[in-house]
Amino acid sequence: MWLLYAFSGPLLWAISTHIDKFLVDKYFRHSDTAVLMVFTAFLGVFALPVIWLFEPSVLALPWLATGVMTVSGILYMAAMLFYLRAIQSEEASVVAPLFQANTLFTFALGLILLHEMPRWTQLLGAGLIVIGAVGLSLDRKLHLGKFKPRLVLLMCAATFVLALSSVVFKVFAIHDEFWSTTFWTFVGEGVFGVAILAVPKYRKQFVHLFRKNPGAVMGVNAANELINLGGGLGVRFASLLAPVALVSAISATSTFFVFLFGVLLTVFFPRLGREDLSTRNLVQKAVGGLLIMAGVVLIEAYGGGAS
Repeated sequence: MWLLYAFSGPLLWAISTHIDKFLVDKYFRHSDTAVLMVFTAFLGVFALPVIWLFEPSVLALPWLATGVMTVSGILYMAAMLFYLRAIQSEEASVVAPLFQANTLFTFALGLILLHEMPRWTQLLGAGLIVIGAVGLSLDRKLHLGKFKPRLVLLMCAATFVLALSSVVFKVFAIHDEFWSTTFWTFVGEGVFGVAILAVPKYRKQFVHLFRKNPGAVMGVNAANELINLGGGLGVRFASLLAPVALVSAISATSTFFVFLFGVLLTVFFPRLGREDLSTRNLVQKAVGGLLIMAGVVLIEAYGGGAS
């Protein structure tokens, strides 16, 4: 069952990625993307009383666990901020493959902090997933002059911080209840949102955007954050059932789903999608997709444990 939870992440995140791009292009083109994180923070804060209502024991965790989980939530928000700043200047299908660096960072952190050593067949499957995911969006006209250090640095920062947040989450969630851990992660997200609003420049932008497009900004953001939240919770729960590095490898399929949804948008809603539908590009994406599926088969066949 862990694969079902693990796949919920990349599928829902792919949808969220396109919504993020829509939001940034339409409402945040001339604003700092840090303002968008306030909506994410508020959604987590709104979820706190609901979690507490069904799990009153969330307040009974040791102070060290609550502190580390709060930091985990702050780290997650920081990773998303780096990501949004990257997607502000690039297409979704260009940014998505760079998320695969998360798998490499998670393998390293999982080995160091959790002593998780996957079997070689699982490593092979993870490698196929990463190679296929990167190949899905390689430019067919590669030139060194197209290298964008700012984009690469932003996404490396995002994926490293995200990997660190995931590993820290598992370290403490192994010993504590899942919902209690999630509760304090949301507290950290709320702290991050409050910190953003404490900056006068961001607070002014937030108030301006809220007054100008309250219904659209709040409605689309709320729907998007619920989608993103569902994917995040699915992956976090899967990380409790299987090695965190393997769950991260499954997340690499988000690149495939981002491209697939991009193609559908280009065909049926051309104003929202701008994917290259040439034969060569589609073949390249098909090969990448097959590599990903082969990797998934290896992980599924030999999953559920570590050597």
